[in-house]
This record gives sequence, C-alpha cells and structure tokens, in this order.
Amino acid sequence: MFRTFHTTRGDARAPRRETSAPETAAPAKPTTVVPLPAAASEPAKPSRKDPHLELKSQLHHKLLETLNLAKLDSVSSADLRRDIATLTARHLQDAGRVMPAQPFQALVDELLDEVLGLGPLEPLLADPTISDILVNGVDHVFVERAGILERSPARFHDERHLLRIIDKIVSSVGRRIDESQPWVDARLEDGSRVNAIIRPCAIDGPSLSIRKFSRHPLRMDKLVETGALTGPAAEFLKAASRGRLNTLISGGTGSGKTTLLNAISAFADPRHRIVTIEDAAELQLQQEHVVRLETRPSNAEGKGRITQRDLIVNALRMRPDRIIVGEVRGNEAFDMLQAMNTGHDGSMTTIHANTARDALSRLEQMVAMCGGDIPLSVIRAQIASGLNLVVQTSRLSDGRRRVLSISELTGLDGDTILMQDIFVFRRTGVDEDGTVQGRMIATGVRPRCLEVLRTAGLDLPEDTFRIREAS
Repeated sequence: MFRTFHTTRGDARAPRRETSAPETAAPAKPTTVVPLPAAASEPAKPSRKDPHLELKSQLHHKLLETLNLAKLDSVSSADLRRDIATLTARHLQDAGRVMPAQPFQALVDELLDEVLGLGPLEPLLADPTISDILVNGVDHVFVERAGILERSPARFHDERHLLRIIDKIVSSVGRRIDESQPWVDARLEDGSRVNAIIRPCAIDGPSLSIRKFSRHPLRMDKLVETGALTGPAAEFLKAASRGRLNTLISGGTGSGKTTLLNAISAFADPRHRIVTIEDAAELQLQQEHVVRLETRPSNAEGKGRITQRDLIVNALRMRPDRIIVGEVRGNEAFDMLQAMNTGHDGSMTTIHANTARDALSRLEQMVAMCGGDIPLSVIRAQIASGLNLVVQTSRLSDGRRRVLSISELTGLDGDTILMQDIFVFRRTGVDEDGTVQGRMIATGVRPRCLEVLRTAGLDLPEDTFRIREAS
C-alpha cells in the first residue's frame, strides 16, 4: 500500500491527528531545552546506541525502502502519517515490542519530520522562542533563547543522518556541499539563514548554524518597546528612511543588524522600486515593489559563480530607486558606494564592525580590495559624500540587543571623515541578575541632515535632540 498513493497532498505541516497504537515501552526522548551545565559538572557524552534513536533509524530505513518517494508530493500529510503509523505498529509487533499511545504518537511525529522535514531540527524550528540553532556534531545541539545559549536534548543518530539533513537544506536552494566545497551558506523556506561546514574543515564532524527569522519581522515600535532604542531615536530613523538618507548599519555577529535593517526599510516610500542583494536571501521587506537577488556559488567545475558585485552592477541597470545590500564583505563595497553617489538615495547595507568609526575603516579596506590603486583620499571622499548615517548595534553581556549609537557623517577635514553622534547608549552598570543598565540619550547635537528632511516634508520636534538624563 505504500507504493500507491492516490490522494492530493495537503499542507506538510498541518496539525497532526491522533493515531491508535499498541501499549507499553520506554518513552521517547523529551524535546524540552535545558540550561547549559556548569563546566565542572559536564555530563558524560550520551551513548550513540540510544534505543530510541536505534528504533527510529530502523524505521526510517524501512520507510525509505517502502515509500514511493517519486509520488510523495502528491500525498496528503494525513495519509502519509497514517501509513507511517501502520508501518511502525507492524514493526513493533514483529519485534515483540509494545508502546503506550503517547510515545507512539511522538515516534510517528518524528518519523514524519524525517520524511517531510528536517528530522530532529523540526521541533526547534517550530519553537518561536528560539532564535538560533547550533549543531556541533551529532550529539551536541545548542539553541539561543533571549540571547542566552542553552543545551538541547535533540540529537542525530549518526554522522550520515546529520549529513543527510544538511544536504536536504542546501540542495533545496540549488547549492552543494562536499569535500571539494566543504562549507556553504543557504536558507530555509521561511528565510532563516543557514551555514554548514563538514569534514575535512570541521575536524569533529559536521557543524550546522541556523539563524531563525520570525515570520512577522519586528517593527520599529516593537524595538522601542523592548528597549533596543528610544522613541526619539526611532522617530529620527523613520524620518531618515522616508527622507532617503543613505544608511550603514554596523555591529557584531548576532547584534540585530538585519532586524534593524528590516525595521528601518519598512518606512521607505511604497512607490519606490527597491532591489535587494544578498548572499542568502533573508531580508523581509514590507513593500510591494521589491526585486530580490541572490548570489550563486560556482558549480562542480568551478564555473558559474555570481557575486554580490555582479548583482550590484546588474541592479544599476534595473532602474532601482533604492538598493539594499544585506551585508558588504568585500569589493562590492565600491559599487555600493557608487550607487549611493549616483542618485540611488535611501540605499542601505550592513557591515561587521565594533564601532561606527571602525565601520568606516573597514569600508575603506573593502573599497581598496577592488584594485585600481585608488588613493585613500578619494575613497574617503566617496564615503563622506555617499553615506549619511552609521547606526551601531551590539549584543550586550546579558544577551539583549541594543542600538549603541546613531552617528551622522558631516564631511571631510583633510583626509579625516568627520562624524558626530546624534544618539548614544549610556551604560550605567549591571544589576544583581546580570542585566545591563543604561539608556539611549540624545547628545544635544542638531543633525545637519535636518534641512534635507525638512525639504522632504519631514519635520521632527525640536525636543527630539534635547539632552535628557540617562535613567
């Protein structure tokens, strides 16, 4: 019966129905997440001969042998689940094992995840409180909740199992990973960013990192509510987006750069044609007129690679009003600056740097990478004339993400780019539970770009930039 499916496939992630089962056996492994143990009391590595994992592996192999994979897309998840439950019950009966209904249902759910989804990762992907999933080999899975890493009991049966899940992810977006190309950037269907690296570069076995993104991206008012920045700072960034100021968002890994870029870009004129360029598409722009472009790695013969620089050059021929680059890492920074200096006002990008001043230095280095022996003075002049704002983000020691500063570029003094802070986060201490205390305040400096905003019909209250005491 497994080889002849005739029904139409429904939603693969539809709610699961209860299925009857035989009685009694060891319960399935829990899917809860537990805090990281202290270094001194690190438990011994779990055995890879776990009976539950062994049973699930046997059943999965049977499913692969029995199911008609060519017709899988035409089968509803309810029918597939029923057939999996039948095969599982038959296997348990043949093995002389009995299992209570609840563990049996959990086992069928896990097998359905193996066939239609990403196996042990599915419960973690479905958990809205988890922002990052980090797999360090077969037995070590960690997740991040509210900026804090925790150990998860999720495990893979063996290295082949983990490699199969990785291959399932990367092949779905037309990418590959093997010994000749042992790392890859990819994305899931919901836009979550994925990085995978395997042997020989990953010495202890395959490693997988998933940065999850909410189906409903955080808006500016929510960032204010969570304390990432203050109301006046948010109003200034809204006006900057509407007034088409070119913006660079800087910060470390996991500091909230992409989240902030999504929030700021939401205020761009909906009539504008926006072209986005990314290595792995993850931006979630709210406008209707958006063209999304994504890079492509070389094929097995080392040909066909398409870089961000290639896409920026092509985007300039697509009549864009704004160009948004997910992150500049190399010589594409030169073309991004050219776009900002040639009428594509309101363009935005992100960069990895620890301070706003460091971000400008890194940008200089990236532009120099394009070759041509461009004098440093010319590069700095391009940066000073093309960029208007640098927004610095950070993930603090308590795991919370904050905007540390909003700075305006005001021109050149000789070969030095002039920059003034408009808003800064003033840290006042750490309380007993480790929460960082502080508040973003205005510096009292009146931005030069206010005139540009006013000519665009954007008037900000005078007290927006008034100095307020940090609390």
